[in-house]
Amino acid sequence: MESEDQLVQRTGRAIPSLNGGALRLGIGDDAAIIAPTGRLEWVLTCDQFLEGVHYLSDSHPPDSVGYKALARATSDIAAMGAIPRFFLLTLALPSDKTGAWFDAVLRGMGRAARLMGMRLAGGDTTKSAKVSISISVLGEIAPGRAITRAGARPGDIIYVSGKLGRAQLGLELVRSKPDRLPRFRRVLRPHLYPQIRLKLGAWLARNRVPSAMMDISDGLSIDLSRLCGASRVGARIRASRIPRVAIPPSVAGRFRSLHLDSLQMALHGGDDYELLFTVPPRHVKRLRRAPGFRELTPIGEITRSKQILLVRNDGATKLLKPGGWDPFRHK
Repeated sequence: MESEDQLVQRTGRAIPSLNGGALRLGIGDDAAIIAPTGRLEWVLTCDQFLEGVHYLSDSHPPDSVGYKALARATSDIAAMGAIPRFFLLTLALPSDKTGAWFDAVLRGMGRAARLMGMRLAGGDTTKSAKVSISISVLGEIAPGRAITRAGARPGDIIYVSGKLGRAQLGLELVRSKPDRLPRFRRVLRPHLYPQIRLKLGAWLARNRVPSAMMDISDGLSIDLSRLCGASRVGARIRASRIPRVAIPPSVAGRFRSLHLDSLQMALHGGDDYELLFTVPPRHVKRLRRAPGFRELTPIGEITRSKQILLVRNDGATKLLKPGGWDPFRHK
């Protein structure tokens, strides 16, 4: 088994971490030194990625574990409209996971870091019975431009990016453990290697378009409830307007026993990491210049009521209870 210092050295070689620019001192010392350039605000967040809770050791590829651990932590930075710059990595590993498996994790995390333009600034390693990955991300944004959950007002239009439920569909396939999962690589990709809306989030903040924003990490139903709770408002959304995953016929046939429902996955599926934001009507025209505008969909509006209502396809309205992912509810 390699020493802790050797594991740190391998990590530094695999993930971008060289000192330079604002990163005056990176990994290898007691702490990192970061000197922001110009007049900026730092945005900080942290996230955990645990074996048996956030991924299945016998089903998820190790490069996906590394990639997704960093991507999901960074999504919170995108949700504020900031640009991610650096991250701290804390690893707890069993002895049998420090070889080839760990190398694959590092490849995945390194790829995510390069795609998002981030640098590893430091962290810690230790031994554990199960894998635990904890990541803290530091981003930057112009003063006063960060978008919170608390600004939505009655009459604001609710938007989401992308198609919802794609990650949940991938998870359902992974859980079923079929013999020929490689056939469904394209369907699995949003779950294994989510794409974070960094450019969109930064553009929205820079142009002061949304009144409130967050990422959809645990499911639309619960995350919309959180946004409305922070803003002390309610919402009315239309089922017919919710952009949802398309279930390929090959998947529907092969996994008939799963009873896949695209609307339910779009409402309650986690891990999409799309953006959920509200826009005052006077800003809608400005939104048309946003990167990836064609992937943005208005799904409803903010109301004075504290309730979250779903208008079904038949016109009937029902209370939408928060579903989605809750680690204390799921096993």
